[in-house]
Amino acid sequence: MTTLDTLTAHTEIFPWSDNFATGIDIVDEQHHKLVDLLNRLASHMSCGAAEVEIYAVFDELADYTVYHFQTEEGIWNEFLPGDPLTLAHERTHHDFVAEVLRVRSIANVLSDEESVEQIVSFLTNWLAFHILEDDTHLARIVIGLQKGLTLNQATEAASLLMKGAAHMLIQSVLKLYDNLSARTMALRREINQRRRAEEKLRLSNNIIESSADAIFVTTPEGLITDVNPAFCQDVQRTREELLGQPIAEIKPGLLASDKGMTVWNQALQTGHWAGELANRRSDGELESVWLTLSIVRDDGLGTQHFVGVVSSISQLVQRYHALEAAANHDALTGLPNRRLLEDRLSQAVERCKRNGTLLAVCLIDLDGFKPINDTLGHDVGDQVLCVVGQRMSQALRGADTVARLGGDEFVLLIGDLGAAHDAARMLGRLLCDVSHPIDLDAQTVQVGASIGVALYPTHTTSMEELLKFADTAMYAAKAQGKGCLQFYPPAAAG
Repeated sequence: MTTLDTLTAHTEIFPWSDNFATGIDIVDEQHHKLVDLLNRLASHMSCGAAEVEIYAVFDELADYTVYHFQTEEGIWNEFLPGDPLTLAHERTHHDFVAEVLRVRSIANVLSDEESVEQIVSFLTNWLAFHILEDDTHLARIVIGLQKGLTLNQATEAASLLMKGAAHMLIQSVLKLYDNLSARTMALRREINQRRRAEEKLRLSNNIIESSADAIFVTTPEGLITDVNPAFCQDVQRTREELLGQPIAEIKPGLLASDKGMTVWNQALQTGHWAGELANRRSDGELESVWLTLSIVRDDGLGTQHFVGVVSSISQLVQRYHALEAAANHDALTGLPNRRLLEDRLSQAVERCKRNGTLLAVCLIDLDGFKPINDTLGHDVGDQVLCVVGQRMSQALRGADTVARLGGDEFVLLIGDLGAAHDAARMLGRLLCDVSHPIDLDAQTVQVGASIGVALYPTHTTSMEELLKFADTAMYAAKAQGKGCLQFYPPAAAG
């Protein structure tokens, strides 16, 4: 148990005092029990205990209060049946039980510390006043009767006592307990706040120590004041070796470059910077990292520390590139798919506009592929498509595009052409390459190709029409006997 816990456990809101003794043993014993229950309730409420625990103490306090009041009323009615003091005492008992039950009913919203303080203050004041004023007054009368005084004599003696020195004592004790209750509640609140702050700090330290991200703290001048184990592992240095060293020397790739100085200055101006940087690992390899650099300011809003968090994102970057490739490329052949083709077509059109050249959009359909796919199976068909795709890619220039639309349909984009016959010459070689036999594991197969061509801007400036016109020309090539090339419009040969 910590010093704070020990102090909290032994600090009572309502410490028992001999001044509360009425002289009637059973009453004093039960008063002591009520005081203990009140202290337990105050402790649970001020420490933020669970609702079920607070409810349990409330119920015990209410139940014991009813039991105690029955005991007291039995004594008072034995000696003072029907007396106005006894009747008033019973009404007070009833009001107190009702108040305890009311407070219990709203205990689930007692998170506000001021509400807790008000409730505890009410209960302590009521109990202290009730014991010192009402119970003591009646107890004095009963004790006088037990000594042989008449009712009038006992009542008068008790009244004189309650109006004299005892009255001053009651006021002093009530004020004392009111101040004590407030100070103790404030102390408990401070202890709980400090404990929560310590727990939060301890949790933060654990998170930082166990984080897989490399974390460093520096002075405004960039000298390291603290690092976590992940940072030490990243740079292969101990914490003791790093303290006091310039972060720019420890992480030159991050903060010593021109980009690093820009990052540092922006964080200094705005209080925060976050972005992707290239970092050289201790083994010399470059990796992509995400750096978050933040300023911690002092009370005067001056820069007190820089805190940097370095997260390796190489795997994320690789994953992103893999997902991007999967989204833009045909899964079987690895060629651009329809989505990437649209982007490539747009770029090729813009390039031709700038250079004043022609763009050939070619739609290709394989001849003789369906019988191979149907008789030899899809695995063989897939191998044929991959080989054909490779042959077409090798037949074109690096700036040109070969894309697969699906099935045995391909699209070629051949740009920066001076005339239509330039495209015809390249496509003639491509037809020859595609038609070469394909040697597979156990057999040799052969396919041909029919090609339809539309030219930008000769035939149209619309990208949609370019593909549509190339498709029309391709079907004309099929109709001519396959294995040939046809420009749009079909009647006009290249």
